Amino acid sequence: MSEKLHPVMFAGTGSDVGKSIVAAAFCRIFLQDGYHPAPFKAQNMALNSYATPEGLEIGRAQAVQAEAAGIPCHTDMNPLLLKPQSDHTSQVILNGKPIGNKNAYDYWRCGTSDIDFRSEVCKAFDRLNTRYNPIVMEGAGSISEINLRDTDLVNLPMARHAKADVILVGDIDRGGVFASVYGSIALQTPEDRKLIKGIIINKFRGDMRLFDEGRKMLEDLCGIPVLGVIPYYKDIHIEEEDSVALAQKSFIMQQGKINIAVIMLQHLSNYTDFDSLEQDPRIHLFYTNNVDDINKADIIILPGTKSTLHDLYELRRNGCAQAIIKAHRNGASVLGICGGYQMMGVEVCDPDHVEGDIERLPGLGLLPITTTMSGEKVTRQVTCEYGSGYEIHMGETRHFGEAKPSPLLHLSDGREDGYLVDSKCMGTYLHGILDNASFVEFLLQPFADKIANANKPFDYQAFKEEQYDKLAANVRKHVDMDKLYQILKDN
Repeated sequence: MSEKLHPVMFAGTGSDVGKSIVAAAFCRIFLQDGYHPAPFKAQNMALNSYATPEGLEIGRAQAVQAEAAGIPCHTDMNPLLLKPQSDHTSQVILNGKPIGNKNAYDYWRCGTSDIDFRSEVCKAFDRLNTRYNPIVMEGAGSISEINLRDTDLVNLPMARHAKADVILVGDIDRGGVFASVYGSIALQTPEDRKLIKGIIINKFRGDMRLFDEGRKMLEDLCGIPVLGVIPYYKDIHIEEEDSVALAQKSFIMQQGKINIAVIMLQHLSNYTDFDSLEQDPRIHLFYTNNVDDINKADIIILPGTKSTLHDLYELRRNGCAQAIIKAHRNGASVLGICGGYQMMGVEVCDPDHVEGDIERLPGLGLLPITTTMSGEKVTRQVTCEYGSGYEIHMGETRHFGEAKPSPLLHLSDGREDGYLVDSKCMGTYLHGILDNASFVEFLLQPFADKIANANKPFDYQAFKEEQYDKLAANVRKHVDMDKLYQILKDN
């Protein structure tokens, strides 16, 4: 049995500094070194979620980190998940189950009279800590939001409870790394400052030797060792937590490849559904809500959404709905996933105002189905003839009028899922279905003549394992692992 290590928290000088990826790297490194690690983030705010084997919901980032650690994901890894519904409200998911919507002010300032969120996340950590070694914790945003210190559940208060060693991650690519690192440490209370045992500088571009002096200056300023400077990379592909860069992905059509357009919805969720397609060398995938681009695509995918009726309304308003229908009429395939599947039907109804004020909207009419929104959320992992996937959705979908059943998928528990008109028009509730090579082959088959190597399926699972190992090797090379292990073992 491996020696017990302290829990380690990778906290940040700000959002998007690379905490999630660094945590995933160390999950894989500790696994390679003979430990039994598990990820933990007390509270996550993201639309990109995942269903655990028990059919409960957590943030996708912790599911990715669990995969890097070689273990099944569990709600204890992310006991509190906030899914934004507007600029001011979020759906609150506690221990994998939705407990209602909260206004941001009420959540952060007033709390609730019936639930002690701090106690809940601490109990989840304690359970996890008895089963794994070490716990690889991730902070949220910046550790120096001192106005939120009393209500912070994720950063230094969580590290105090866990008795964790904190490693501060700073992003040098965005500039101002000296101020952000020094300021983040200086703004902590004396008690919390003692928890910060090391600094990692992330996303360095250029000759690493140019930062040697800067490294020493940071150590002298902060009195804390710089454990490593990790270079910026583009050749390692790990599923991203944030969707910020989706619209920047190239939309230029490519000859000799199957061009797949994912419709860019305002409330797009579970965008990691398409990571496997992005890595498939036969495919060029792009995100768009441009009518002309939609008309040029071979395959159009309507993705999941946190607000089906609102995004359906926007598709009709901006002309995308009509463009999708026209493109399909001209030979393009259309696949809907989750909310996108609901939109492809004849209508979407919300008589109980689960999503908002719109009670009914006509859908795209590509599938003979009707959906009625309901307050009960379905979350579960499933298997079908193509492989595995997971459901996270609200609403019940059934055949419209006299339409005959034509399921796309037959699930192992005897249920049927989705609707199949033909090989160019279909929909499903299953996220992750595109991670299964056999389903991707089915989707690509009508356009096989466009690609020379159409009969060479892409093994996405093997690809992901290779990427975790490449990530771990890159981080291991540029971080003083001996010093880190010394920190995690010291009494």
